[in-house]
Amino acid sequence: MTEVKQSPCVIRDATRDDIDTIVAFNAAMAEETEGKTLDREILRNGVRGAFESTSGAHYFLAETDGEIAGQLMTTSEWSDWRNGMFWWIQSVFIAQPFRRQGVFSALYEHVRNKALNTPGVCGIRLYVFHENERAIETYRKLGMVVTDYKLCEEEFDARA
Repeated sequence: MTEVKQSPCVIRDATRDDIDTIVAFNAAMAEETEGKTLDREILRNGVRGAFESTSGAHYFLAETDGEIAGQLMTTSEWSDWRNGMFWWIQSVFIAQPFRRQGVFSALYEHVRNKALNTPGVCGIRLYVFHENERAIETYRKLGMVVTDYKLCEEEFDARA
C-alpha cells in the first residue's frame, strides 16, 4: 500500500476495510450532485467489485487527522489515437467539513504524479455534472480544460 503525505492530508490506497465509507460517500455524492438515490446493494457490490476484479479500478482516500476526508476512484481507457492509456477520475467526494481546504487538490496531485510516472499513461480525464460550476472551476485551477465533447450513453440494468 502506498501512502503519501501531502498538505493538508495523507493520501492512501483504499482497502476492503474502507468499503462502508466509500459506499456512503458515493451515495452522498449522487444525492448531492444529481439528486439521485442509489440502490445501496448495487452500489456496495460495485465498490466491492472494484477491489475484486482486474478492471483496473482503484480508490484513493484522503485522511486528515485520522479521519477520511475524501475519495476518488481511477479507471483506465485505452486511446488508439494516442497509443496510450487515459486515467479517468470518478466517484469524487469530499466530506462537508473538509471542503475548500485543498483535499481534492491533494488527491488530484497524487493521481497526477502517479500517472506522470507510469509508462504508457497519456492523460487524465473526468466527467463532471454540467451544473457543478464549483467543481469545474476547481478542475480548471488544477490545469484541466473543459473539452468540446458531450457524453452519450445507454444504461442497462446491471442485475439483468
